[in-house]
Amino acid sequence: MSDMRLIVAGAGGRMGRALVRAIAESKGAVLAGALEAPGSELLGKDAGVLAGLPANDIKLSADLWAMSKDADGILDFTVPAATIANVAIAAQRGIVHVVGTTGLSGSDNAVIKSVTNRAVVVQSGNMSLGVNLLAAVVKRVAKALDESFDIEIVETHHRMKVDAPSGTALMLGQAAASGRGVTLDEHSERGRDGITGARRPGNIGFASLRGGTVAGDHSVTFLGPFERLTLSHQAEDRMLFAHGALKAALWAHGKPPGHYSMADVLGLSDI
Repeated sequence: MSDMRLIVAGAGGRMGRALVRAIAESKGAVLAGALEAPGSELLGKDAGVLAGLPANDIKLSADLWAMSKDADGILDFTVPAATIANVAIAAQRGIVHVVGTTGLSGSDNAVIKSVTNRAVVVQSGNMSLGVNLLAAVVKRVAKALDESFDIEIVETHHRMKVDAPSGTALMLGQAAASGRGVTLDEHSERGRDGITGARRPGNIGFASLRGGTVAGDHSVTFLGPFERLTLSHQAEDRMLFAHGALKAALWAHGKPPGHYSMADVLGLSDI
């Protein structure tokens, strides 16, 4: 099979540049396009140079329809509005769409899922192997421990992150809720402040820390009578997310239409 031709959305951003580097460092894929927001001062810049690599003659453009003509997939770690716009074009073109964007609303996710009867979408709040293994373990532990164990999720990210809780924290919360057989929306506590009253049994708590250059730290603590169990993951470089997204794209190439997750990519969907 020939190399998979991939577009990087948000190619001028931190994650976009990491994705460009990951493609350059890996076998089986080539960069086919570099997408950036309309009006960006980076339009026309060389994607390779922006990523700290030799020039690759692929210029940042805002025209996804044109660049997707000869592409096989798109790696998308942007913002909700951009991702939703990209979903429609990717589905029309019939290319794989790897979605790592966080901060998506329920309606955004509904739009993404609406195209998966005819398009391949791989979506995850985190593309790393370690985090997805952590989510599988969290689900198992939550299932094993009853409500006498409270569940608290703490995440730390760099000062520039704009959404909270992180997509990874919500993914871990969903894993815990699934293990407990409840819905996260109805059993979630966020942003405690002031006189909050006693903790509600069975709820899953979230706390978000922001500062410095942290790529992403997450911990899930089960607090029971007289003992605590903490499961955690530390990301040391966002390149791990880029390589995970690339792995997802290569895995999805040729798959039938559907909505897939990193658990599917890693063979963890039955855990």
